[in-house]
Amino acid sequence: MRIKRTTPHGGTDRRTKALAVASGLVAVSALVAGTAHAAPPAAAVHSAALAATASAAVESADVPGTAWSLDPTTNTLVVTADSTVPAAGLERIRQRAGAAADAIRVERTPGTFRTLLAGGDAIYAPSWRCSVGFNVRKGSTYYFLTAGHCTEGKPPYYADSGHATSIGPTTGTSFPGNDYGIVQYANGSLAHPSAVDLYDGSTQRITSAGNATVGQSVKRSGSTTKVHGGKVTGLNATVNYGNGQIVRGLIKTDVCAEPGDSGGALFAGSTALGLTSGGSGNCRSGGTTFFQPVTKALSAYGVSVF
Repeated sequence: MRIKRTTPHGGTDRRTKALAVASGLVAVSALVAGTAHAAPPAAAVHSAALAATASAAVESADVPGTAWSLDPTTNTLVVTADSTVPAAGLERIRQRAGAAADAIRVERTPGTFRTLLAGGDAIYAPSWRCSVGFNVRKGSTYYFLTAGHCTEGKPPYYADSGHATSIGPTTGTSFPGNDYGIVQYANGSLAHPSAVDLYDGSTQRITSAGNATVGQSVKRSGSTTKVHGGKVTGLNATVNYGNGQIVRGLIKTDVCAEPGDSGGALFAGSTALGLTSGGSGNCRSGGTTFFQPVTKALSAYGVSVF
């Protein structure tokens, strides 16, 4: 079987604006009337210390269904709350933050933040399906990277739902905190090119790994919803998936994803960027999706794309 840059993960779902810019323009009618109005004030810029206090407060409030990242232009902590977060949860965050609540901006997103596990056809652990992120190697030994919530317990992986074709063992896993894992290709008969499946009969060659930037155009590939694109909207995001599953340092995007897409690749051209962690919404209505930066996984396991 040809295992490419591949595809989703899945299994049992585990519970998973703008600045107010002063225009400086005054309406002609106001001038005529002699009642020119002042332009609205620009958004407040907070200190890094206040933003750090706000971030610690949000985490200590421990409200499942929230994610947060820093807007570096104003040192404002942007807290994204999914549809399950009640008003009382947001009030708990505000109370924990105290004076630092002024440095918090709350946004709502539809759906529920969850790790995106589901049943289906892709790469299979004994109890769930996941997606390959990127094929990598260390010397002459080949592996693939996927999400850490796909490799919990270090299960063996198979190329088929009947578990007839073995891929190999999980040799490393990190979740929560991080969300990456690594599986070795022990079956020498399986092809493992450094490429991402585009689901149109072609693949995208992957030749390097890099760090995402805010505003960057990206694509995500996964076995459930295939290939979708969008933009990076934040960096170093923290997500509280509930049940103590908090993941830090994630890439925030407006790319859609659904159960079964976990572990799949986030990329820009031939550059590997991330591994699908989780998010909200779906590919009909949209949503917010988070990705584990691939560079951290590469460094942790001493492997590289090729």
